Amino acid sequence: MNWPAIAERLAVAVPRERLHVAVLRWAEDSPPTARWAVALSGGADSVALLLLLWAHFPGRRTQMLALHFNHRLRGRASAGDARFCAALCVGLGVPCVGGTRAGKQPYASEAEARAGRMAFFTTTLKRRRATSLFTGHHRDDVAETFFMRLARGAGAAGLSAPRPVHDQPSLGRVHLRPLLSLDKAELASALRAAGGRWREDVSNESPAFLRNRVRAELIPAWRAAADPGRDALAGLVLSRDLLEEDDVALEEWAGRAFRLDARGGLALRALRTLPRAVLRRVMHRWLAATPARTDLNRLGFNALLDLVAKGRTGAKHSLGRGHFALITRTRLRCVSAAA
Repeated sequence: MNWPAIAERLAVAVPRERLHVAVLRWAEDSPPTARWAVALSGGADSVALLLLLWAHFPGRRTQMLALHFNHRLRGRASAGDARFCAALCVGLGVPCVGGTRAGKQPYASEAEARAGRMAFFTTTLKRRRATSLFTGHHRDDVAETFFMRLARGAGAAGLSAPRPVHDQPSLGRVHLRPLLSLDKAELASALRAAGGRWREDVSNESPAFLRNRVRAELIPAWRAAADPGRDALAGLVLSRDLLEEDDVALEEWAGRAFRLDARGGLALRALRTLPRAVLRRVMHRWLAATPARTDLNRLGFNALLDLVAKGRTGAKHSLGRGHFALITRTRLRCVSAAA
């Protein structure tokens, strides 16, 4: 296939300004020698992503790198995905790095599959000295993630995923999702019209995974139930944007209020008047900074949060595994149970 010609035709149907504005701003500031890694599964979303990046950012082509992870769940079909991705990359002149899962047994959950894929990405990005990873998430993925996380009681941080530009400081990289402004159906239609092909993963239709059930059953019913003429998906994407704005503001507020002394104690005086949403974020930061390997569940965390909010001087709360939280008149401290 003439993949460069297909990429150019796709770029006409999906012009550069249709990509998410936050990613476009990031791209403008990206150093010209920075390597751009692209997650490539072989599906319509990731194929369209690679083609659009190749077409809309010609000056970056020599710095592009595609990453394909073979989960080995569909036998010959999985091997076919890998060959397809390799051929696509040869056609574009983009290096393709492949990884293969060791086992063949089914994953216990979607999270396990994602963890394996991300481990491959992390290892490869470090080896190739790349600090940016582009993924093919689109507007439908926003809806799927929203409903999945809503079911487990996520807050603004969880409900605002996936984000167009998501810094991952612990991993030393940033995740970029330029297709969040586009629908899956629109991408597939444009790719087909441009003469492109892709691989279909039949495991995406299996009801074994929650995401597949949300995609096949919940979202169509929800969109059909919306007011006639209203684009429910567009409304949800707007809500995601607003939730991200709120979360960023609350995190910034929490960062200003978070003060530790030389012994890791959290200063409490400035926290007494904080809104609970900000105090919650401060407490999460404090727990992450303590030596405790806490096994607090949600109820345990909320109980500790209540003690701090009420200023219960002298109160103790178990953090699990040999540590507890001690509230003094001015500090919240992590104390070893053996002390």
